[in-house]
Amino acid sequence: MRLRTLLGDHACTKALKDGSIKSDLVEFDFVAYSPTNKGFKPMVREQAFDVSEMAIVTYLMAKSFDKPMVLLPHVVLARFQHAYALYNAKSGTMTPADLNGKRVGIRSFTTTTGAWLRGILANDYGVDLDSIDWVTFEDAHVAEYVDTTKRAPTGKQIIQMLLDGELDAVLGEKSELPGLKPLFPDVGKEEQSWFARHGVVPINHMVVVSRELSNTHPEAVREIFRLLQESAALAPAASPRFSAKDMRRSLEMIIRYAAQQGLIPRAYEVDELFDDLTRTLIQRTSR
Repeated sequence: MRLRTLLGDHACTKALKDGSIKSDLVEFDFVAYSPTNKGFKPMVREQAFDVSEMAIVTYLMAKSFDKPMVLLPHVVLARFQHAYALYNAKSGTMTPADLNGKRVGIRSFTTTTGAWLRGILANDYGVDLDSIDWVTFEDAHVAEYVDTTKRAPTGKQIIQMLLDGELDAVLGEKSELPGLKPLFPDVGKEEQSWFARHGVVPINHMVVVSRELSNTHPEAVREIFRLLQESAALAPAASPRFSAKDMRRSLEMIIRYAAQQGLIPRAYEVDELFDDLTRTLIQRTSR
């Protein structure tokens, strides 16, 4: 069975994408998108792939509109988020507490990194998200989502707007340009402190399959999951490895953040994110 597949170039996908591991049951026709997240919109809106990497917040929103995709319990990208928040030091020193009432730019209000950072800012630093003047540059992957943020003028770039003083801070970006500083002054210390409090590594991307594939070819879905797990096991030890417990804890937190921010209508139970088939695979995740 040949499967049209979107997977980014990660350490955990390398063995699968370079053919080091193979299957007698399925073959992957890899489709190139750069960056990979450019393929999420066609997957959500057109079901363009049989197998697809997927931002977890996009999946949560897609589920709320009953898009025909099913989540696999497999993480391909996870990272701490604190480094992805910047401000322009020309305006003076800024801390998370100073964001109330400010102009904050973000590529799209529905990005997973943005949702994580807003959740961190609101729940750990007491930032009033509703007081912020949000400026966005792209629409959501999920067409049905109603975006009430202010759209940046056509042709404007997020980092340049920050440099020009048209934004006070931005989320979801990193830059080494002079004058731009991290909103969290000691990023490593903040990450360690946050992990000590919550015991969570934030999930960015997982993998989905089409609902049709899950319903009609369960053996193929089990094989896809096996191959993903095998490929991840061959990745360097530094690559993120999630036990079922680790994955559940991270998913519970991003579900809560997404619900708080109005990205989804309610906080789902983690088990609701899977179907009867993929739910049985959870205990086979890396331990």
